Amino acid sequence: MDPVKYLIIGGGMVADSAARGIRELDEDGSIVVLSADVDEPYTRPALTKKLWTDEEFTWDKVPLGTAEATGADVRLSTEVTAIDRAARTVTTADGETVAYERLLIATGGTPHSLEGETDDRVITFRSAQDYHALRKRSGAGVRAVVVGGGYIGQELAAALIQNETEVTIVTPDETLGGSMFPADLAHHVEDRFRAAGVTVRSGRRVETVELDDHTVTLRLDDGTSIDANVVVTGLGVTPVTGIAEAAGLMVDDGIVVDERLRTTDEHIWAAGDVASYPDAILGRTRVEHVDNAEQMGRAAGRSLAGADEPYTHTPLFYSDVFEFSWEAVGTLDAELETVEDWTEELESGVIYYLDEGRPAGVLLWRTDGGTDEAREVLANPPADPAELIGRIRPGVA
Repeated sequence: MDPVKYLIIGGGMVADSAARGIRELDEDGSIVVLSADVDEPYTRPALTKKLWTDEEFTWDKVPLGTAEATGADVRLSTEVTAIDRAARTVTTADGETVAYERLLIATGGTPHSLEGETDDRVITFRSAQDYHALRKRSGAGVRAVVVGGGYIGQELAAALIQNETEVTIVTPDETLGGSMFPADLAHHVEDRFRAAGVTVRSGRRVETVELDDHTVTLRLDDGTSIDANVVVTGLGVTPVTGIAEAAGLMVDDGIVVDERLRTTDEHIWAAGDVASYPDAILGRTRVEHVDNAEQMGRAAGRSLAGADEPYTHTPLFYSDVFEFSWEAVGTLDAELETVEDWTEELESGVIYYLDEGRPAGVLLWRTDGGTDEAREVLANPPADPAELIGRIRPGVA
């Protein structure tokens, strides 16, 4: 059994970027991608954004074309169940053994789901399959409940209401977005959802899910209930670290890697949602966003192919709902002290989140082109937080 030169576990955007990164340095080395998904790598953000809001963004624009671009052998519906570090092999659920020279773990995360009964009317949103299932069950006359008020839940609620679906969103935050945004901005966001026709059940959690032939019923923690035709959850993910931990790799809220994205095994790397890495600005962290998937994936691929380069990119994350668009770097935690720099009436602004007086995150609300400046603020903050005002100019260029 000849070993694969570059074996990648996981078939998401990290795998695509890694394969492309490998090809920047090695045009011929064999690349095999073992993916538990049924679809080849695709652009994940479109599942909650442009596919719902841009008629010209059709499904044919979603696949990334990994195999065609890199020559990788992408094997779908293939779950890896074990890594044998001594033999340098992996085993799949169907009993196949694949040998490797260098291995990248890019297994991503498993979405959190609701307790209680489930069927295909209860969608734990993560994959292209989930998008197709929700799209099929959305539209005029459909009552949908979105559970989770983070940026994915907000994007799903906005997407559905803009496609003629009746929408209720349930969030444990007292105000929609209240765990991320300062109070005034969170109220502004919630008001916009209500104005669009979304029913907001804030400060509430789902306790049970009950099904009958016609209805999905959610019982909330205040004793009330909501009836729906479809329920979709956006409740965050847990990194898929089981095979790494079983193989004896260091795991601590993700697979622990060094600045070159190598694990405690010199033949194994990890990247994306699953990797805990030493960020050049933020310190050790784990990031679950597309910018990190693309940039870290490419860096990991180059590292597998022999590049002696640290991963120095501090990723941004972003969201688009209705006319609101924002980008951020670092930590968005509404419990932190903030310094806010607005144009007028919460139209556009820059919010600095302070941890013990030092900037820990920067939110660019309807503000273009400030992410590099935000990174600079986090890396080299002013001695006086008052000097943050005017540091990044709010507004659209």
